[in-house]
Amino acid sequence: MSDGSAFDGVMPMAEPKTDRSLSLTEQTERRLEHLILTGELLPGERLNELELAQRFGISRGPVRESMQALYAKGLVEMIRNRGVFVRAISTKEAMELYDVRAAVFGLAGRILTDLVDDDILARMHQFLEEMEVLARTRNFDDYYRLNLAFHDYLITTTGNSILVAEYRGFVSKLHLCRARGLVQAGGLAVSNREHREMVDAIASGDRLRAQEAFFRHVERAKLRFRSTVEQAGTTTG
Repeated sequence: MSDGSAFDGVMPMAEPKTDRSLSLTEQTERRLEHLILTGELLPGERLNELELAQRFGISRGPVRESMQALYAKGLVEMIRNRGVFVRAISTKEAMELYDVRAAVFGLAGRILTDLVDDDILARMHQFLEEMEVLARTRNFDDYYRLNLAFHDYLITTTGNSILVAEYRGFVSKLHLCRARGLVQAGGLAVSNREHREMVDAIASGDRLRAQEAFFRHVERAKLRFRSTVEQAGTTTG
């Protein structure tokens, strides 16, 4: 389990709630994505269409269609004559994802500097204070959830739907790296110090400073990821 050393929005997800406004295929996609991103379905594991349909109590059609949607998101791969498998993200691909994600997140910081007001700043500081308490008590699970909400708040507050979609795509793919065992002592406090740097930069009104702070947050997470992988002796591909 990660303790926050890679806290840049990549963390376990809560069980998706049933949304009656969604089609059965969309609901199935969410449930299947949850199984993948929480590690119940492991990288390289084959997805059995019939077994999943029986598990969800539905026909095979929505399962098949949801797999297509997850393929488009990059969470599964389809191998001819073999089936559908949960994607395994290599170290090299993860590093490349971090690089592009840092640029996108930096842009979010720049945009937010132009949009920020007292209400937005107050909400950001509320996140920081709540995460500070959780960091001191090393409450990993609650910090996971709040940190995810914080990053999502930053991204969605930009109001840029394309940026939001791209960023969330990077987050989903990097979830597949969770098995790397990103554990470093003091990670929660380190993560929240970086969050404060980001919020302070936005409050300063300096767009370039905010862009750099957001960019640097993901870059630092990338370095922590690389360090952990190297220590584990798993730097491959």
